[in-house]
Amino acid sequence: MSDDSDAEKTQDPTQKRLDDAHKRGDVAKSQEVNTWFLIGGATLVLSSFGSSIGSGLQLPMRNLIANSWMIRTDGPGLILLAKSLGSAVFSAMAMPMLFLVIAAVGGNLIQHRFVWSAEGLTPKFSKISPAAGFARIFGKQALANFLKGLFKLIALGAVMCAVLWPERFRLDAMIHFDPSVLLGTSMTLTLQVMGAVVAMLTAVAIGDFFFQYRSWYEKQKMSLQEVKDEHKQSEGDPHIKGKIRQLRHQMMKKRMMAAVPKASVIITNPTHYAVALSYERGMTAPICVAKGVDALALKIREVAGKHDIPIVENVPLARALYATTKIDEAIPTEHYHAVAEIIGYVMGLKRGLDGRRT
Repeated sequence: MSDDSDAEKTQDPTQKRLDDAHKRGDVAKSQEVNTWFLIGGATLVLSSFGSSIGSGLQLPMRNLIANSWMIRTDGPGLILLAKSLGSAVFSAMAMPMLFLVIAAVGGNLIQHRFVWSAEGLTPKFSKISPAAGFARIFGKQALANFLKGLFKLIALGAVMCAVLWPERFRLDAMIHFDPSVLLGTSMTLTLQVMGAVVAMLTAVAIGDFFFQYRSWYEKQKMSLQEVKDEHKQSEGDPHIKGKIRQLRHQMMKKRMMAAVPKASVIITNPTHYAVALSYERGMTAPICVAKGVDALALKIREVAGKHDIPIVENVPLARALYATTKIDEAIPTEHYHAVAEIIGYVMGLKRGLDGRRT
């Protein structure tokens, strides 16, 4: 049996696997969520902009009918008429259409990050394979779509009956209504039906999204061998290794620079090496909080100067501490005596300065 068989894909997908799928345009997506956003947006547009759309189109249409005898039927006249009507329709429909476009885009962005990929347009022979087609028609996804469609059909019929059945007598009498009253009544009934449909589709959209996400996640699962291969590939990539080393170096540098103001003394050689030590009474030995050579050593001295941290030049001790001491660790025992003399000297200077101030 192949290592890539679905039965052996029991491992959760790695972040790289998910990122690669996103780059290919393979994302979890439910069309029911898009439908919910569009119908919900249309309902909101109809309730918010319905009157403005009607009034925006009513005046030019009324003028068109009232002054129909003045319309020129030659070429320039008809072009002018088309421009006038097009401008009126655009002015009335621009904001509602923009709102619907935002709803359509929002229906996608709420499900996944923005994705731009042309891989879906690439021809694939697997799409015309009879076996693959049979699996698509009679597979789990097809069964779920069939049951979902059946549920929507039954639920939609029930919702429309629940909304329109109590209004059946008024619907019979609408043939006798005045056109101005008929428009308002139709608008009210339409909004009631659309509102009920949106409420019904809410449950469908939520359930379908979780189903589609679970199906997509299961499809992204990996076999144990795929996980091992990806780990080896990532660890062996020199670019990734270099990036990891660079990030670690930057993080360590930031941490050391933040610790320099807390140091007790900076030991230098004096230009190429700098080692920052911290010591407080009760500690068994001083701790190295920062160290560096060349540019980093210069930066340590600059930060120390800004915070009035004593800087002591001791060439052999600076080189020895840099070579043998790690960050956030105590200095080696062979350097206790030399460092103790320097720290005692620094503390004596500090006590002298404090005495003068008092």
